[in-house]
Amino acid sequence: MSEPDLRVRLGSLQLSNPVLVAAGTFGYGIEFERAVRLEALGGIITKTITLAPRQGNPPPRLADTPSGMLNSVGLQNVGLDAFLRDKLPRLAQAKAPVIVSVLGESRGEIQELCGRLDREPAVAAVELNLSCPNLPDRHDPKNRFDMIAQDPEATADVVAVARLATTKPLIAKLSPDVTDIRDIAKAAERADADALALCNTFTGMSLDPDTRRSRLGALTGGLSGPAIRPLAVWRVWLVRQAVRCPLIGLGGILRGEDALEFLIAGASAVAVGTANFADPRAALRVLGGIRRHLQRHGLGSVQELVGTLQTA
Repeated sequence: MSEPDLRVRLGSLQLSNPVLVAAGTFGYGIEFERAVRLEALGGIITKTITLAPRQGNPPPRLADTPSGMLNSVGLQNVGLDAFLRDKLPRLAQAKAPVIVSVLGESRGEIQELCGRLDREPAVAAVELNLSCPNLPDRHDPKNRFDMIAQDPEATADVVAVARLATTKPLIAKLSPDVTDIRDIAKAAERADADALALCNTFTGMSLDPDTRRSRLGALTGGLSGPAIRPLAVWRVWLVRQAVRCPLIGLGGILRGEDALEFLIAGASAVAVGTANFADPRAALRVLGGIRRHLQRHGLGSVQELVGTLQTA
């Protein structure tokens, strides 16, 4: 069987294949270089980087749920300076596109994050984390930058600030916890996001009846894993009808078949997240499943699958 063409484009960013690893599930990337052929990945999305280092949330940070998990890491990271100094040079040797996830809590922070990354040749693209559900101060009513992706105007404003600060491809990662995700997606596209990532984790809670306390160190966490996949696939399909920019689908992808659902619904690429915790090679296994499906059905390109959902 001939080898299918797995290349995909996200705006001006070309990937050798459609399978990335999702932010927050693969560390900074370099931690996995002995276990995974990083160059075989479509791209590496780093854990979210903030301007200053963050300690994250108190433990416990993970809780099992039926067919999924809650996480409340709270964006622990080394901060931009240390990332550029200690992590990026090694990650640049991976020979896979490096997409840096960032979160700024003000326009100035977003400008600085994106502006400094714009000067780094090793950075292929920037992913704006507009939707982290477990920031330490998320429940503070004074936090103006809480869940930007729940407000179309705020989303457009932040994407526009980032767009002015970088010439690199810009990916807006959206929250599923909204009334109509299409409004948010259209706002991000209008502000010149090159691609959208759908979707981040769902906000959830797990309580211990004996202690009457949260099973997490923080009150809430982000629900991920197979439990959310049908919800995420539906959101990808909805957004595909509303925008023209490329989509990255994520949410509970364990196998090639799971990734194919997102592609058929309209995603141009996918990102593997929670599965990485159980198997660092999960993304490569997913890629193999996509390749075999294309060969089995005589398809010459992964592009022949994208957005081909039959509704009649």
